[in-house]
Parts: sequence; C-alpha cells; structure tokens
Amino acid sequence: MNIAIIGNGLIGRQLGARLVEDGHDATALGRGDGIDTTTGEGLADALAGADVCVDLTNSPSWADDEVLAFFTTSSRHLLDAGREAGVGHHVVLSIVGADRVPDSGYLRAKLAQEQVVQDGPLPFSIVRSTQFFEFVPGIADAGERDGQVHATPAHLQPIASADVVAHLAQLVAAAPLGRTVEVAGPEPLGLDALVRRLFAATGDPRPVVTDPQAPYFGAVLTDSMLTPTSGGDAWLAPTTYDTWLRRQGSPSRQPDVAGPTSAARRR
Repeated sequence: MNIAIIGNGLIGRQLGARLVEDGHDATALGRGDGIDTTTGEGLADALAGADVCVDLTNSPSWADDEVLAFFTTSSRHLLDAGREAGVGHHVVLSIVGADRVPDSGYLRAKLAQEQVVQDGPLPFSIVRSTQFFEFVPGIADAGERDGQVHATPAHLQPIASADVVAHLAQLVAAAPLGRTVEVAGPEPLGLDALVRRLFAATGDPRPVVTDPQAPYFGAVLTDSMLTPTSGGDAWLAPTTYDTWLRRQGSPSRQPDVAGPTSAARRR
C-alpha cells in the first residue's frame, strides 16, 4: 500500500518507519520537502499514486483565528489534492475532548478540522488521541509562575506516542471507518500528579502547586474533558506513565508532538 504522511515530526517519523517495517510504501513529508498545506504547494506530487493520506499537520500559530484558519484551510487543500490523486482513505489525527473544551481555541480548531473532513469528498477515519506523555514537560513549563508550577488535579489520560503510532499503523492500513475513534493511555491521572512524577524522575526541583483553576492552554478543566468518552469504545494502550518514565531516563523538555504545546512543529 502506498501511504503519504503529511507531517514529519515525532509521530510522522515513527509512523513512516513502522509502516515501512510492515511492508508498505510510506513517506513522511514536511515543509523541508516543499510541502505547504496552507497554499497547497507540493501536495499534488506528494499524493500522486497514494492509496492513503495521513494528515499529521500542526499549526505554526496558537492564536485562535490563525489556528482555525490553518486547520480548515490545510484540510481542504489536502482533501482536494487527495480527490485529484484518487486517494481512497483520508486519516486525520485529532484530540480527545476536541468537542468538550470550548474555551480552547486550539481544540475548537481541531473540531472544525474534523468537520471539514467529515463533509469532504474522501472516505475517512478520524483518530482522536489523548495527550502524549511527551507533552508533560511542556505543559509543566507553561504552568510555571514565579518558580512554581501550577497544575490542575483534573484528569488527563495520556498515552505514549509509540503506542499511538502502533495503533494508528493498523487503522491506516485498514478500510476507512467513516467515523471517529479514540485512543488513550491506560490510566487517568491528575495533571498535577503527572508533573510531580516527571519531576521525581528527572530531578526537577520546582515545586508543584495543585490548583484546580490552573488553565490548560486557556481552559479550566474538569475530569471528563480530556479523558475518553464515558461508555465509549476507546482503545487503551498498554504502556503506563511510570513505565514510560523509566524507559526515558530524562525525558526531553522540548516536546515534538501534537497539540498546543508544540504548535510550531509538525507531527
């Protein structure tokens, strides 16, 4: 199967390698390869002969209007180019809770992106993932005030990026779902607890203040906002946060993954 991956950050690179291991012809492409989804530049060549297009693009700006314009415009260009190329399956990676956090301009933009794909011309699968474990360092840094990290006790259910890639590779190679599915880590944890465990593992001396009003990129969270839908059929990954921390040694404080903490990067 010929699979075009648009976005060559952490997820794109891993997904490309995994799909090649599985016997597919897969390439992860980004701006350095002449791809500009905001104008459509390079997409015709990138999608020529592709059976599947995987959209892992991310906005270079966090501003509400700009992130909305990026995701909707980029998706329309990808869908139009995919239709011209005869792509049979359009896959987009979105975020669990995109429809439940209206105060977040980023998540509103991801929801709008989903709608463009649903209304578009191609068979599709929308994969909503919870935040990656790799996000936690950046989230902690964003919550720092006067040398202390303020973090909400509201639950996330984060997931290892490698687990996202493993499941995404299966979905990409399968028939279009025509719906949205969720993937998440195995355990819900308060964001404050996630940061404390990270600091314990890395030796970061900053104190962590539990603060229910601490915003997550503009939104005050409740336990249900960024965790899988209650009663849903989310796929739960096997890797726990503590296991992931032990494997990292010293996780990078420069996340290269999807979401507001890495908006300037491609997935």
